Formats: sequence, C-alpha cells, structure tokens
Amino acid sequence: MPTFPVSGADLDWEISDEGGEPVVQLHGLTSSRYRDRVLDLDLGRGLSGTRLLRYDARGHGRSTGRTVPEDYRWDNLADDLLQILDHVFPGEQVHGVGPSMGCGTLLHAITRAPDRFSALTLVVPPTAWATRRSKADDYRTAADLVEAGGMDAFISAGAATPPPPATVDAPPTVPDVDVALLPTLFRGAALTDLPAPDLIARIAVPTTVLAWTDDPSHPLSTAETISRLIRGSALVIARTPTDLARWPHLLHEQVVSVHR
Repeated sequence: MPTFPVSGADLDWEISDEGGEPVVQLHGLTSSRYRDRVLDLDLGRGLSGTRLLRYDARGHGRSTGRTVPEDYRWDNLADDLLQILDHVFPGEQVHGVGPSMGCGTLLHAITRAPDRFSALTLVVPPTAWATRRSKADDYRTAADLVEAGGMDAFISAGAATPPPPATVDAPPTVPDVDVALLPTLFRGAALTDLPAPDLIARIAVPTTVLAWTDDPSHPLSTAETISRLIRGSALVIARTPTDLARWPHLLHEQVVSVHR
C-alpha cells in the first residue's frame, strides 16, 4: 500500500479507481478502514463508478503517529485530509464521507476550505459543544485506564456498555491502534471539538447526516443540530440493523444525485 507523509506521520492509503467522481471516506476514533468494514461502516462498499479514496488517520490502522496529543485534534486531522486530497485529487472537488472522528475532520476541513468539497455524508456525528465537555473527561479516564491496565482493561471496561440498537448484529472488535499510542489518541480527542455552529451554518454543499439512536458517544442532539444548521441537509436515523444496512445505498443515491 502507498503511504503519504504529513507532519509527524505517514498515512497509509488506497484508491478504488472506477472512473467518475472523487470520493474520500474517513473512519472513527480507534478504528481504521479495515475495522470499519467489519463494523459495517464502510459505506463505500459497492460504490461503483467513482474514484474512492480510503486512508487510515494518523496513529490508526497502518498509518504511523507520534505520542503528541495535539496531533489528533480534529483540526490537525483536517490538515492531513486536505493535504492528501491535494495529492490524490489535485484541483478537484471531492465528496466527503466519514463517521464520528471522520465527521469532525470533514467539518473542520470544509469550514477551512469550502471549495474543496462537492458534498458531505456525515455519519454518526460525535459529542460536540455542550456534550463534549463531559465526553472529554471520559477520554482522559480511558487514557489513564489503558496506561494502568493495557488494552484488556479498556476492553473489559467497555464490555458492559450496550451497543446502539442499530449495531447489535456487528461482530465484536478491538481498537485498531497500537496500545502504546492509544492513551495519546484519547487525550487528543479530549482536546478537540466540532467547529463553532456559526461556521457550520455557512456550509453550502449538499449534505446528508446519518445518525443512530441510543448512543451517548454519538447523540442525536449533535446530528439534529448539524442538520438544522446546514440549510437543505437531510437527516436519516437508523434504529435497527436493517436501517443501518441501507446506508451504503443512501450514499450511492446521494453521489448519483449530486453528480448526475
């Protein structure tokens, strides 16, 4: 697989080139493009007739990273995104897709470079603004737990938390991150937030927000606020695995409708 150098990391990336419109798909915190496939969050599967770029964020999957929490702020991940887009899709507008941390990365990138994107598919937006403060405390606690007890302690602590109803059929997985980097990633996540609402309200590309229910880490309140702020956006909520299974088709429909 090719790698792309950014400050403090090398990003591992791949492209499925079937011609057509450029699309970039990101992933969530502690995940990777491989793990998202296992979790049924690889919405690009079956997305034919596009040039689909997938890459592992710094410190995740096959990409490298360093033990600097600030490296993993979403605004810094947006820098990485914009740089790799300039490398793979120079001068082109790109359809951005991403869950959770990937959603945060996309929102920082488009508020900084609005002409770089043709459309957005924002998947399970994370805690933000008022709800981010308590989540930041959770991340710092998780970092301390991993340092004290390793990956097994972190996995055991999370085992008692019920999954969102839409994901009950997903197989169990573990973070696709080197355990030595995991505390740093959590502390970086504790330092970050979505762009201010007034910046999100300036987004003027076709946008679909995909959310699910009963997940404190990805509350409906964030998805609803983003959808309300971005004029003309669509909000789709999954309550069952059957609803979740429709998301790749919804992405395909959005790509076709935006670029026909």
